[in-house]
Parts: sequence; structure tokens; C-alpha cells
Amino acid sequence: MNKINYFRLILLALAFISGAGYAEDRPVRELKAFLSGTRTLTADFKQVLINEAGNPVQTSFGVFYLQRPGKFRWDYKKPIQQQIISNAGKVWFYDPDLEQVTVKKLDESVGSTPALLLSGEVSLEDNFTMEKQGEDEGLLWVKLVPKHEESGFKYVLIGLSGGTLGGMELSDNFGQLTRIYFSNVVTNREVKPDLFQFNAPKGADVFSD
Repeated sequence: MNKINYFRLILLALAFISGAGYAEDRPVRELKAFLSGTRTLTADFKQVLINEAGNPVQTSFGVFYLQRPGKFRWDYKKPIQQQIISNAGKVWFYDPDLEQVTVKKLDESVGSTPALLLSGEVSLEDNFTMEKQGEDEGLLWVKLVPKHEESGFKYVLIGLSGGTLGGMELSDNFGQLTRIYFSNVVTNREVKPDLFQFNAPKGADVFSD
């Protein structure tokens, strides 16, 4: 799976974080409270890609920024530098090693239903099945299963710790798992607007749909 398709799976999860709520059961109640009460979020992350055999094949580290609605940024720091920035209905994928920028409309990058969740215009109940998963690794987990096959992923797990984001797990349609662990989470602190602005570096190849 190429880098762009891999990044799209991350965006699917971001779309969920940025837009919805449920009510019942403790994990879902906490998730709803987190979503409704969070305007901005900054966190360090560790991301582990696991293959079909259940073995970790790549571990990445970086910083995640979120400003609702619809703005987010993943800064991958190690082992390689990469960026994903979303703002004003577009997503920029920047790979410094390749000196390449790919620009896509948000709906083309994450699928129409998850993208609409960013603006809160689509009911989560109409598009996803929500299942409480109980507690594991010190986190309360909620499972989001898409009702439509074209979503591009099988499910997303959202883990909460102390009422805030603690972890995520995404299962794609290729049998791979992506696990993300968040630390040093800070919510509702001012985030600089220019973090969500992207200007292609001089000399970089830019591809736009």
C-alpha cells in the first residue's frame, strides 16, 4: 500500500474525531463528552503499522494538532519526516524525501461520509455502528464500524484515558492494522493558525487533483 493510501486511513479516523457523538454506555458517554468539549488538541504520538501476520513493520513518532472543525496536522518526525495538513476543504500530503506534494479535496481523500463528519452534517448513527469495547491497556474503547463498503476501512477503535484521547486502532481492507498511542495530550489551548497553512517548498513537485 503506497504512502498516500496509508495516510488516507489516518484521515478517516480524524474525520471521526472531528465530528460526532453518541449517548449510552460509559465509553460512548465519555467519547461524546470529549468530542463536544474539545475545540483544539495537541499531542505527541507513536504510530505502529502491523502486517497481516500480526508483526510490527514500521514505528513512527511525531506530533498531532487538531482544531475543529476540519483542521488537523500530522507531523511525522521519526524515522522519516512527513506531513499531512487539512484546511479549507483540502488535504496536503508532503514527503520531504521525495520532494513531493500531493493536494486533494477532502472528500476525495477520506471518502464522502467521513469527510462530512468534520462539519457535523452527517449523523453518525446513519453511517456507522457504534460498539462499546470495554477497557484494555488502561483505556476505554469504542468501536466504529462503517455501514457502507466504500469506506476503505473495516473499523476504527477510539481509546479514551481520563476523558481524553489516548489511542486509536484502524483496520484497513488489506489486512493491516495501524495503532496510534497519544501522550502529552493538551486540549482547548490556543493553536497557532499558521500550523494549518501549507506552502509548497521551493523545488518540490506538486500534484493536484
